[in-house]
Amino acid sequence: MNREYRILQSLKPVFPYCPEPLHYCADTSVIGADFYVMKRIQGIILRNNLPENITFTPDMARNLCQTLLDVQIKLHGIDIKSAGQAFPGKPDGYVARQVSGWSERYRKAKTDDAPDFESIMTWLDEQQPKDTDSPVLVHNDYKFDNVVLSPDNPVTIIGVLDWEMATCGDPLMDLGNSLAYWIQNNDPPYMQKIRVMPTNMPGAMTREEMIAYYSKKTGRDISNFDYYYCFGLFRLAVIAQQIYRRYSLGMTQDNRFGGLIHVVRALEKTALSTIEKISH
Repeated sequence: MNREYRILQSLKPVFPYCPEPLHYCADTSVIGADFYVMKRIQGIILRNNLPENITFTPDMARNLCQTLLDVQIKLHGIDIKSAGQAFPGKPDGYVARQVSGWSERYRKAKTDDAPDFESIMTWLDEQQPKDTDSPVLVHNDYKFDNVVLSPDNPVTIIGVLDWEMATCGDPLMDLGNSLAYWIQNNDPPYMQKIRVMPTNMPGAMTREEMIAYYSKKTGRDISNFDYYYCFGLFRLAVIAQQIYRRYSLGMTQDNRFGGLIHVVRALEKTALSTIEKISH
């Protein structure tokens, strides 16, 4: 809680989309844990499908996709040094730490009915790119249901939520994590079944279009982007597997979590097909 509060304190002056932090309380006697309070951002958050009272034309959907990227690009464009803020993280060795850290988490969370992901983890370790020479502040879970849309103009983003994993690192890793959630109309049926956001609405940009747009706006080399996308798929599988393991052990009773094993398997298939495409 304290880390996230301090991130918001540092970020708000240079990135107005983040919530305004109001107070941090370390006294666990108040609610049983430390906590912070932030100013509420009232607006629309997109989940699986569009709300019944909202309709996007294809042009509006495309504009929203571009806006989603534009806000992420603004975050990545913050000059960390000149901002003079206490942003967290160690950019050196960022990719290596991400690969080893998430691999360790998966091995600890693996259940008997889960794929082993060993070939994918080995590939990610052996093929990892060098550290970026221009590290930025990354959100690490930037996606539709972590942004707030204006209730008056739903193609306008007015807030970005959930900063607990923010750090300084490689912007392409951040984009890869975002696009791991991006399921489009021509994806295989097993991926369509795990879609959790309306990324397939008519007019929505494809992953390829989003990658190209990001590269054009930032000038960053995206020739090796399939690596970052594959890592994003693996990371998402780890998150799903961690929740599924807790469910399988009876640590949570929500039956919806029982279906997460299918998410893990679908993400493995897509990661393997991505690696096969690169290899050929």
